[in-house]
Amino acid sequence: MSNSDTMANRWTRFQNRLYARLSQRRKAVAGFAADPEPRTVGSFARGRQLVAGNLLFAGFLVEAQDTGLWDVTAPSTGFDNERHGFAWLDDLAAVGDMRAREKAQRWVWGWIDAHGRGQGPGWAPDLTGRRVIRWINHSAFLLRGMDDERSKVFFRALAQQSWFLSKRWQAATPGLPRFEALAGLVQAGLALQGLEQMADPALRALARECEKQIDTQGGIPTRNPEELLEVFTLLTWTSAALSDLGRGTPGAQADAIKRIAPTLRNLRHSDGALARFHGGGRGLEGRLDQALAQSGVRPQHASGLAMGYARLYAARTSVIVDASAPPKGTASYNAHASTLAFELTSGRRPLIVNCGSGESFGLEWRRAGRATPSHSTLCLDGYSSARLTGPVPGTEKEALVDTPKDVPTELEDVIEGARFMIGHDGYAKVFGLTHARTFELRFDGRELTGEDILLTATDKAKRQFDKALDASNLKGIEFDVRFHLHPDVDAAIDLGGAAVSMALKSGEIWVFRHDGVAKLSVEPSVYLEKGRLKPRATKQIVLSGRAMEYATRIRWTLSKAQDTAYAVRDMHRDEPDFD
Repeated sequence: MSNSDTMANRWTRFQNRLYARLSQRRKAVAGFAADPEPRTVGSFARGRQLVAGNLLFAGFLVEAQDTGLWDVTAPSTGFDNERHGFAWLDDLAAVGDMRAREKAQRWVWGWIDAHGRGQGPGWAPDLTGRRVIRWINHSAFLLRGMDDERSKVFFRALAQQSWFLSKRWQAATPGLPRFEALAGLVQAGLALQGLEQMADPALRALARECEKQIDTQGGIPTRNPEELLEVFTLLTWTSAALSDLGRGTPGAQADAIKRIAPTLRNLRHSDGALARFHGGGRGLEGRLDQALAQSGVRPQHASGLAMGYARLYAARTSVIVDASAPPKGTASYNAHASTLAFELTSGRRPLIVNCGSGESFGLEWRRAGRATPSHSTLCLDGYSSARLTGPVPGTEKEALVDTPKDVPTELEDVIEGARFMIGHDGYAKVFGLTHARTFELRFDGRELTGEDILLTATDKAKRQFDKALDASNLKGIEFDVRFHLHPDVDAAIDLGGAAVSMALKSGEIWVFRHDGVAKLSVEPSVYLEKGRLKPRATKQIVLSGRAMEYATRIRWTLSKAQDTAYAVRDMHRDEPDFD
């Protein structure tokens, strides 16, 4: 870690503390210019757990029935960030009864008492923006039954945080953190009497961030689908607040909303959830539908890649493929080595998934979740298609380097459906091998045919492969093609080891077959799901073998049985002709 980076981080924290203390000079605002409209969607189930005193933040559960939220010692930085961000207020508001309101009031005014004078880690621009949005959104819920003195304390705290945002939003990391800070500042400027002068500069800054951070595909540098949804939601909330006041949305912001909407639709599986790539989860229940509806952007046919992902869809079967190199630079701090990995969902039931982000389960799980073996794709000799560095100087983050340089793609219609072809050279440097992959989804959505090819594309690659082959004592380069299954899938391999039957809770049966080039097995796996205390156990289908030649081809199919009565017969039918 360099001294300059360390000093930069220390200076940022010092500045935040300084402006947090200076904010105490701000007087309370008179109140709201107009009654704010609640826009955030919470979870009733999580709200009931909070009412019961079960604090589940960032993968940690703390039972605090008789302990105030701010008296609990945070077990991790993520836990602290979640409680200071106040997104949990959405969940208490979703419950909405007297017990939930009393707990929300106790925790909000408890924060003012414990941290309102500028102390604690909650005075960071992104957390402050997130918090201000929730306080404004749920103000009617929070202020109900409060006397004038308590209301004055609430509005003074809002004024102080708004002033802090006006001075410190630029210190937020570009991307989602800065969007959170600016959206909070805009909401405050539009909603609070006496702070109207803050709204327009913040709107102009938000428009500039839209131009910088939202590309022509409607994507963001991190390529994290869930993060894109959060940015989109902030922009639609801000647009709705402007509309309520009879004001139009700035052009750059409106254009960003129009670009993001079709991209998010292409990143959505048939069950309505987002594809889980590059640290993103499935998204909060209802958040995507609400944001798309609020945006007013009508569905439209999109061709080509969406934020670097390809989507095949037929008859409620969705396949989403990571079809680009991982993000670079600071955007790679949460990126995964997932190029060519895919997910498949049938109707409302996920079948093939990626393991997901293990960040809430600790550093080791986070590292494991980012590696290629945690994704539904091919892995060579245990190597990832991109390499993790050590901690980046001045941060606790790890960058992704040595990523694939060339990722050609081609999407075409065929007689029986759609075909997508893709390849990457992430293994060429070490093994001389290029990984090419073909997906073909039948028009009725009942069969996905896949082909993985390992090949040497140039004479130089052949020499490198020969070198790697010699290093293996001519035993060949080990490969594994992994298909991680959702925990709700019940998988069993047939007695002959030629196929795997997978039962979904909907009653559907899917069958996996292959061409016999590799060894088939069903092995343990994990599903790293946000909001849980520990990883969920699941299974993975693995095709294992060795690359001995300049070209190795592995073919497989995922097909839906006609119905459950025919599942066993379908599983043992004659092998398909892979030639």
